[in-house]
Amino acid sequence: MAVLRLSKFTDYAVVVLIRLEEAEEGGVLTAPGLAAATGLGEPTVSKVLKILSHAGLVEGRRGAAGGYRLTRALAEMPLTEVIAAIDGPIALTACVDNSFGVCDAEATCPVRGRWDPVNDAIRRALSGISIADLAGTPAAMPHPAPFAAE
Repeated sequence: MAVLRLSKFTDYAVVVLIRLEEAEEGGVLTAPGLAAATGLGEPTVSKVLKILSHAGLVEGRRGAAGGYRLTRALAEMPLTEVIAAIDGPIALTACVDNSFGVCDAEATCPVRGRWDPVNDAIRRALSGISIADLAGTPAAMPHPAPFAAE
């Protein structure tokens, strides 16, 4: 049986994002705090936070009152953004989106380019699911306020 499977890090990222959402309104959580809250190792949480920060899904603040927090409500964060941040582009096969040189048989492949509609359908389906949907949280979450300038 073939299985479409996301990486463990994508699963961990969703868990970390949900825990961040559970922080007091506008609050921040540190990597060690998130590790304790999620049961994940601190190095794993730190790596996930770094990736999520580069993708603009969380923001970090240094200093004594530092930590991480969401850049927007989970209801406004589609699953596709998290998957793409952690695992890269969403596709069932490597030969999508006009990529070349990734398959030995691409020059003679009878289905080259025909996977695109399947991949598009999967992306559309996943983009309709927010992290809030996975968390079971209400869709109308307030948007977090930006950090105040120091």
